[in-house]
Amino acid sequence: MMRIASYLSSSQAAKYLDRSLGAVRTVRYQAYDSGFDQDDLAEARKWRVSFDEKALPKGQTTYSRSSGPGGQHVNKTESKATTVWSVDELSRSLPKLMRLALRTSRYYARGNDSITIQAQTQRSRSANNEENHQKLFEELQKIYKKHVPETTSTDKVKKYEALEKSFHSNRMKLKKQQGSKKAFRKGKGRDE
Repeated sequence: MMRIASYLSSSQAAKYLDRSLGAVRTVRYQAYDSGFDQDDLAEARKWRVSFDEKALPKGQTTYSRSSGPGGQHVNKTESKATTVWSVDELSRSLPKLMRLALRTSRYYARGNDSITIQAQTQRSRSANNEENHQKLFEELQKIYKKHVPETTSTDKVKKYEALEKSFHSNRMKLKKQQGSKKAFRKGKGRDE
């Protein structure tokens, strides 16, 4: 995560690091998605519904000789596909909440600020290239699930509102009790 912070301004890094630790909430009684900008959430959820593997940018693919079993075919043909997508290129097609998270991907290459995926399991170039695109598709889905919360149901929102209300009323009740204790002590001390 510290690698990402070096590319961002301090306020952007603080925002990102806060969101990347999504399981930790500082507010006591609050629906999970209420800490996010609702417009950004709506954009991300709309993107997810319309997300299609064909909408991804093509990237730059290079071919080389693959290693491993395969005999003479492996030694003579360049079927290993390495596809590179620059983070800027991918960011254009992703919602705001996912853009910063691209740099947390296991396929992220810091040297050229890109997502680099390799495939050499198939004998054909095109099959390996398709596998790269499939891996990117799956990686983006993982990033979405990790960084964009599900819609909070209305029942859960009502539950958290009720919890917050009861928390505040109990707190005020406790404060009044403490205040009356203090007032009683002050009044009793003067009488003696």
